[in-house]
Amino acid sequence: MRPTDDPLFVFLLDQMNRKGPVLIAVGAVVAIFLGCRKDEALPPGGVEGGTPVSPVVLDLGSVPYPTLSQYHFFEGLMADLEPATGVLPYTPITPAFGDYAEKYRFVWMPAGQKASYVADGQALEFPEGAVLIKTAFYPKVLPTLERRILDTRLMIRKGGTWVFAEYVWNEEQTEAYLDMQGSNVPLTWADENGLPHDVAFRIPSEGECIACHSRYDERVPIGPKPQNLNTVRQYPEGPMNQLAKWVAAGYLESGYPAAIETVAAWDDPQESLERRVRAYLDMNCSHCHNEGGFCGYRPMRFSWSESADPAALGVCIPPDDPFAQGVDYIVHAGNANRSMLYYRLSSTEEAVRMPLLERTLRHEEAIQLVADWINSMPEPCP
Repeated sequence: MRPTDDPLFVFLLDQMNRKGPVLIAVGAVVAIFLGCRKDEALPPGGVEGGTPVSPVVLDLGSVPYPTLSQYHFFEGLMADLEPATGVLPYTPITPAFGDYAEKYRFVWMPAGQKASYVADGQALEFPEGAVLIKTAFYPKVLPTLERRILDTRLMIRKGGTWVFAEYVWNEEQTEAYLDMQGSNVPLTWADENGLPHDVAFRIPSEGECIACHSRYDERVPIGPKPQNLNTVRQYPEGPMNQLAKWVAAGYLESGYPAAIETVAAWDDPQESLERRVRAYLDMNCSHCHNEGGFCGYRPMRFSWSESADPAALGVCIPPDDPFAQGVDYIVHAGNANRSMLYYRLSSTEEAVRMPLLERTLRHEEAIQLVADWINSMPEPCP
């Protein structure tokens, strides 16, 4: 607070003006005192001891809030998605596919709180009050070809578990409102070549969030695993390894392993077909096809740490419930058209498609990748 904004200072100044120079000396002393006086509480985004203070407001007894703006995750116009102090962006090496929508991801933690390393392929152990923030948008939406933000999903570490909070953006792009019921947003977006595509983008319900983010009875994050963060990212201050950046920001305990088994980027042509497919399946499928996952009863194990074994990918293993005639193996080496994996990734039928959630469109580039990988296998199944 400036001295001129303080009611006591204004009162004394008025008295000096009324009663003359007699009070000038006393008034000067009081003004100096008030000018040096520290406010009882720093305003959001203030500075304490030379260190910027995060403006984020998180009362664990009150969250989730009715509106996204109440958290103060973003500065300036909220639709600019400019992270506020303490809101750290991150990017998985291989992200999950969601009907070609793009995603911004951020993490925030209370002052003095840090995550810790558990294992390469296991999400970091986050402290109480940590928040993972994911916002989905299309860069060009018809008819104006402007960016449209659809939803922002929060995972809040509260009471030793993760609480989901789903915020749906209004058409004016000025606010997002808490809505855990799930909904479809029909729109037409333009790809990088300007071609239009129709989609009914799915904003998940709380039950859908739980289905993907559960292992046994525990709710778990999917993206922030060391194996999927161990890469250099460009920050305003310059390029830096993401895990090292988290340590420097005070968000991760130091001492994590120097050698982390790191996933491939699924779209990196310098990587082998097998590693690219494994990375894609790890991010898009392993949270369900894992021990304790929603589809854990199936024989496939798509996590990066398990899928080096061809059997975990279903190579030459018959499906227990074939969906189509002639599809006789989960992965039929040398023949994508006889492979259940390829068939289900290619389908948009709700009862057949995989992943079941988060996708209604065909991911054409990934489908081609899987077909190339299967067809390149030299030894056919019996």
